[in-house]
Parts: sequence; C-alpha cells; structure tokens
Amino acid sequence: MIEQKLLLQTCEAIKVLYGKTIDSGAIGLEKTKKEITGDFTIIAFPFTKISRKSPEITANEIGLFLSEKISSIKSFHVIKGFLNILLHDDYWIEFARENAFSRDFGMATPNEKGPVVLEYSSPNTNKPLHLGHIRNNLLGFSLARILTANGSQVVKVNLVNDRGIHICKSMLAYSRWGNGETPGSSGIKGDHLIGKYYVLFEKYYREEIKELVEKGLTEEEAMRQAPVILEAQELLRKWEAMDPETVSLWSMMNGWAYSGFEETYKRLGIEFDKIYYESKTYLLGKQLVLDGLDHGKLTKKADGSVWADLSAEGLDEKLLLRSDGTSVYMTQDLGTAQLRFEEFHPSEMIYVVGNEQNYHFDVLKHVLAHLGKRWASHIYHLSYGMVELPQGKMKSREGTVVDADDLMDEMFRTAEERTRELGKVDDFSDDEAGDLFRMIGLGALKYFILKVDPKKNMLFDPEESIDFNGNTGPFIQYTYARIQSLLRKAEVAGIQTELKIDDHHFSLLEQERVIVKILYSFPSVIRQSGQELNPAVIANYVFDLAKEYNQFYQEVPVLKAVDEVSRSFRLLLSLFTASVTRRSLTLLGIDVPERM
Repeated sequence: MIEQKLLLQTCEAIKVLYGKTIDSGAIGLEKTKKEITGDFTIIAFPFTKISRKSPEITANEIGLFLSEKISSIKSFHVIKGFLNILLHDDYWIEFARENAFSRDFGMATPNEKGPVVLEYSSPNTNKPLHLGHIRNNLLGFSLARILTANGSQVVKVNLVNDRGIHICKSMLAYSRWGNGETPGSSGIKGDHLIGKYYVLFEKYYREEIKELVEKGLTEEEAMRQAPVILEAQELLRKWEAMDPETVSLWSMMNGWAYSGFEETYKRLGIEFDKIYYESKTYLLGKQLVLDGLDHGKLTKKADGSVWADLSAEGLDEKLLLRSDGTSVYMTQDLGTAQLRFEEFHPSEMIYVVGNEQNYHFDVLKHVLAHLGKRWASHIYHLSYGMVELPQGKMKSREGTVVDADDLMDEMFRTAEERTRELGKVDDFSDDEAGDLFRMIGLGALKYFILKVDPKKNMLFDPEESIDFNGNTGPFIQYTYARIQSLLRKAEVAGIQTELKIDDHHFSLLEQERVIVKILYSFPSVIRQSGQELNPAVIANYVFDLAKEYNQFYQEVPVLKAVDEVSRSFRLLLSLFTASVTRRSLTLLGIDVPERM
C-alpha cells in the first residue's frame, strides 16, 4: 500500500534534509479532507523543531523530496503545515484492476496466536429471547466474523443460564397453575410458554409483597419473606440436591427452552461452535471457590457463606457461595472461565454482555486473579448499551418485552409491505418473494442495530429501519442488487469488465476517483473494526460506499460510456463495489439479494 511508502520516504526525507532519524510511528499520515484536493496528508508541524523552519517551508521541502522518490505522486500543495499529496490516476486504476477480482481483498492472513473465545447470547431459560438479546447476538456473531477477517481463530460460544432462582420461579408457577400444559397442547413455542409462567410468578409475587407491606413489613423484608419466593428458593435447594421430581420438572421445562432458542437462532442466522450450560459448569465453580477457601484466598463467614474480599482493589466483598451452600452467578462464571481456559488456552476471552454487568466482570477478573489464575488478564468485557423501542423500556417481569420471534415476524411483514408497494417483486415467484422479504427484513434489523457504536444506548425503530432511501440495510442491499442487474446486462451485451494493461492510461472522473478511494480503505476499515470491536465501523463504511456509488450511477453513464475503455473500467468499478459491499454485509451477518 502507498501509505507505507509515504511513511518510509518521509523518514528518509527527515534524515537527508535535517540529519535526524525518526520512527515512522511519529508521522501523522491521514486521508485528505474531502473539501481539499489530495489523497493523503502528512502533518509537518512536529518536524519544525528538527528543521528549525516554518511549517510551510518544512512541508514544501518534504513534498519535493517525496515527489522525487515516489513516482505515483502527481503533485502536492501545502496549507500551513499540512502537506497534501495527490496521486496519479494510474495508481488508482491499477489498484482497481489488481484487486477487483481478488477473493481475499481486505482479509488478513491467519495469525499464530491462541484462539479468541467469544461468548455471546447467554440467555436465561425462564423467558424467550427478546430485543436486548437480538443486539447481543448480532454483535457477537458479527464480531466473530470481523475478528476472523483480521486473522484470529475465533471460537463462538454460548452459555445457557439454565439453573438458578430464575428458572425455579417458572417451575414453581408451572407446578401450581400449569395443569399439564405443554408446547404441543397449547401451540405455544416452548420458550414462550416458560416465559408465560415466569410472568405469572412475578404477578403473584408482587401481590404477596403488597399484602405483607400492608401488614407492616418494609418492602425489602416483604421481598425476602413472601411465601412464593421462599418456595422458589426451596425448589433451588432441591435441584442442587438432585431431588428426582424437581430435576425431572427442570429437565422438561429447560428442554422446551433449548428447543425454542435453537429455532430463534436459526431464524436470526446465528450459530455457535460450542454451547455451555450453567447446570454443568457451576460445580466446577464451586470447587474453585472451595479450593480458594482451603488455601486462605477466600473467607467464610459465621453463617457458612463464602466471600472474596476485594477491598484492596477498590471493590467490596463478593458473595461466592450462599450460607445454604448454593452458588451464585459469579460461581458458575468462575467455573466456565476455567473450563474454557483448559479447553482452548485462548489469547483472549471476550464476553459480549450489556453494560449493566460492568461491575460483575470487573469482579470476575479480580476474583480469578485472587485464585491465582494468571490468565484472568485475558478476559475482556465488551460492554454494550441498552436498546429500547419508541414506546420505552422493556420489562421481562411485567411481560412487556418485545421478544425476538415477534419482532422478526413484524420485520418480515413490513418488508413485504414496503417491497410490494415499490413493485420490486412483480416478476418473482411466491417462494422467491418470500425469501426476499425475509432477507430484507433481517437485513433491516441487523444493519439498524449494528450501525450504532456498541457502547451507546440506542432506539430501535422498526419502521425507520426499512427505508430503501436512508441509512439502512435495504438501501445497501438494493445498491448491490442494482449492480448485479447492471453486470447481467453487460454480460448479455458481451461487454468486458477486465482492463487490458494497455488501457490503464486515462483520466478518472472525480466520481470514479471517490469510489476507488473508498474501496482502497476497506482493509483498514476491517482492521479498525477489529481493533475497536465495533461492527458500526464497517456498517457506516458500506453505507458511504453505497451512497457514493448510487450518486455515480445517476451521474455517469456506464453501459453507454463514450468509449470502450471507460465503459470497461466503470463496469470493473461496479463489480469491485458489489464485491466489497457483499463482503462488508457478510461481516455484519447480512445476506444480499441478487435481484430486487
């Protein structure tokens, strides 16, 4: 890439012109701003102490040196201390010719580090996946592809939280009021059925709390003493004691949840390399805690509960085992982390979990370090913001969440309405149209969520997400389909897209130059997205590419170009744009239609 030449030759210029040796990392090199003529800009201000000259003179002297050494430079000009460099059109034309047909353009070669274990989804089996889970899953799955494109070996894992007080609440409600209802007898998807009983439990729980408060208890006391919560806690103790009847009910209801989750994942286009279950890892966590207690790294209180004292790290005490011997979330996370380290010896363990768990993961790393696990520093919590709907926050306990299945159904329906209104499926079969509606609906959902920086809270508007003219997935999908239509017409007409070596010497239009430069930046966009663990970098990049291409398509004739060379190059540029668009969307987990 030309940047490396610019950096190396700038170092040489400083050495030859001013007798000083500098590292290329000290050079400020960036893309020239759109409103200024140029392709790359070198910031000369830091070199004035070395040159003992004004920023303008320093920049001019470096520009003259680079022009003599790098044949690709057409011209340069200086604005204050900014050296703006313009490359010959031939450089960009050759770049397009060399990379348009490359299958691995932008992809890094595999590195030799240990694998990255990437956890996402992590649902509780007391309710179906909802909109918050959708953001989690889409982030995790996209990041797995982005990290792979950056050369990492990625192991995609899911931890299903299938034990604990949450599932016991649903179990208790079902045993009281279920009357033998099943997914088969009710026609309700398994995870939805369990969620129904979780909401029912919370309804009765709130009623009991209210009654106890009216009798004189504080709300906190009422929450602890409500009969229904005491029964749920007893059910948890029975489960950990492997009571046959309790385990049988637990197995049946969790089986419904597992099946429901799998169906949702399939519809969403999400997959995992391995699924862990808390019910199978919490015992390892308990053993780690007990071992830490034996070695004096943890403390036991008078009631028998086990704690980690993290006050020296600026945190507080953390409960690891309750007084009745039952474990907490932290316990199983300790066990799961240990198991993953033993299985994969990862270079990094990334947890995609909402920002309400920031403290939890801070504690997790410190507890592991207390237990002597040097690899605790390999843990990274990708903390993402909450996602809300226009009508406000969602609450699982009150049954006001928008679950993933219902949201996908709504997206598919909206995609069908919008697509039919625009007449884009008039010549499609029913099956082809159905596939397109699902592709557009999912593309709208995924892009709208992934275009926002993960660290930020966001508002998801289903209506706004399906707009064929905005910063949306359907707009980008339509751009890809438009290019495919153009390429099919060219093929029918027998027009070539490959440039001959002799055809490289012609001038680029400004619209063509803009697109080539955006395509050129694709590898660096992938690197940035991987370094920041931020799919939004790619999402906003591919929107800019689609936007610029559509402007080019409207303003510049392609098939009716004035000469054969221009026509071939514009087709090559279109093909290259389609290829990078498809790869960008693939990194986001979004499919592209060949026509629409």
